Amino acid sequence: MKKIRTIAHTSSSPFVNMGEIRLRQPIPNDEIEQVDPFILLHHYGPYAISEFNNPFDLGPHPHRGFEPITLLYKGEQLHRDSLGNEMLVKAGDVQWTTAGRGIIHAEGPTKEFVLKGGELEGIQLWLNLPASKKMIPASYQHAKSEIIEVVENDNNNISLKVVAGALNGKFGVITAQTSVNVFMGSSRGDGELEIELPNYHQALIYLLDGELVVNDSLNLKKGATQFVSFDMDGDAIKIISRGESNFLILSGEPINEKLVQHGPYVMNSQTEIMEAMRDYNMGKMGYLY
Repeated sequence: MKKIRTIAHTSSSPFVNMGEIRLRQPIPNDEIEQVDPFILLHHYGPYAISEFNNPFDLGPHPHRGFEPITLLYKGEQLHRDSLGNEMLVKAGDVQWTTAGRGIIHAEGPTKEFVLKGGELEGIQLWLNLPASKKMIPASYQHAKSEIIEVVENDNNNISLKVVAGALNGKFGVITAQTSVNVFMGSSRGDGELEIELPNYHQALIYLLDGELVVNDSLNLKKGATQFVSFDMDGDAIKIISRGESNFLILSGEPINEKLVQHGPYVMNSQTEIMEAMRDYNMGKMGYLY
């Protein structure tokens, strides 16, 4: 019989300003630093994008030592990187970059989307890499929505897209570098579902919109409590939906290593951060214009 995990931490999703972009940042915030191995979660949008308003056009910038992941919920973005990849990411798609020893990438709404206008909304997730994999070659994976396998509850009112990892015999199309589960969830009405997760994983739920009840006791609602993490004392969590919602379920095996972050680099020491900055300036992470 599955044992339901107890709730470890809850929080809102406070707004932060990043240049012209105002977005929600449930981790890290003043109350919680990370849910190892997940070190940053940004919820951007929904933004009304037009030729008069396009704040989310991120030009070329480097990364090293982790995996920056974009889960797109609304709109479309163009991904370009120093490996030569150029991919159109549409609503429901996932772009999964393994920065490893270094990559330069750029992303933002396509010119066509800016001209026609529309809403842009997504999740930017930073997944840490262990020291043994921080300097592996960079790579990029693109998962189109239509090829991602889906797990549903008995009345089909709750759906989980298995982006990475495994659930109920369905497997993620993304090949992850570490033991993780990434499930993009949605509900269309009243329903409930138990989600089995490895008991050696840290786990969290983030609510983008709508309402959810977690473990029969905690109410998640946009603008209030949107984030919950769990103790590692069971092998399942339970959700109850009340109407329409979008949410994200993440679990991963903790890395338990010292973490040093500076801007777009996530390493294990300050010396490695300095080396990353030097290598970027020397062009060792490639070029993107």
